[in-house]
Amino acid sequence: MFGQASQHLYRAMVSVLPCRPLLMEYAFLEQAYWDSQAERVEALRQRIANRAATAAGRVVPDDADLSIGTGRRLRLTVLFIDISGFSSRKSSTADEQELMLRVLNLFMTEMIKVIEDYGGQVEKNTGDGLMAYFEDSADYNSTIKAVSCALTMHAANDNLIAPVLRATAFEPLQFRVSLDCGFVTIARIGAAQRFNANVAIGNTANFAAKMLPNVSPGAIGLGANAQQRLPEVWRNTWTQLSPVSTGWVFGDSSVPYPLYLYTGRWAKAL
Repeated sequence: MFGQASQHLYRAMVSVLPCRPLLMEYAFLEQAYWDSQAERVEALRQRIANRAATAAGRVVPDDADLSIGTGRRLRLTVLFIDISGFSSRKSSTADEQELMLRVLNLFMTEMIKVIEDYGGQVEKNTGDGLMAYFEDSADYNSTIKAVSCALTMHAANDNLIAPVLRATAFEPLQFRVSLDCGFVTIARIGAAQRFNANVAIGNTANFAAKMLPNVSPGAIGLGANAQQRLPEVWRNTWTQLSPVSTGWVFGDSSVPYPLYLYTGRWAKAL
């Protein structure tokens, strides 16, 4: 189970923006990062294959970053990913559940690591998906970070994780991404010392979450505010208006708030 897959290493996209001496690039996928990512996925595969997948229950660590009932308001790009067709996967028997646990461990661990590499913070694991948010930095706005992160997650899933799953006779996962940008309050709600969690409050997070069903498996959807924050060449070349009527409007107006699809992907050289 989880045997070694043949390697398919894909090369980096030619830069469309100048290179800068930073740890992470957002304008293209760096060769050095891609090589280290391939090594990371293989190391993770080996760890998952060599340890028991199930164990006695453990207490989930508390997140004490915020006090109950408090929050902070920031302009963020909020990103959701959702595994397509997850509920239709077989997971009734002990063997099926163990295999599903191993698959999710491989997939989710790498997706979370990519999000963190691109400056994002994972706020929620929904079982078959993730919610994360990105903040602006001095050099790049949060939407560029989020879109670049989504592109790298798709590249990793298609070219690093899928070969491992095929070698295990497991149909590779597909996932969709939806994101938008705006002011969001990150707050902690719930009962102290019992159940509480961080939540994202605001139309930006709501839109990103509710648009997921309108995004096809393998696709990236983004709201109009996020689409407008992308570089002009990205908007003109790789975004297209979705035919879906979202039912949302700009602010207090009656102007429809559209969903866009980001069609670009990191270029591959075999």
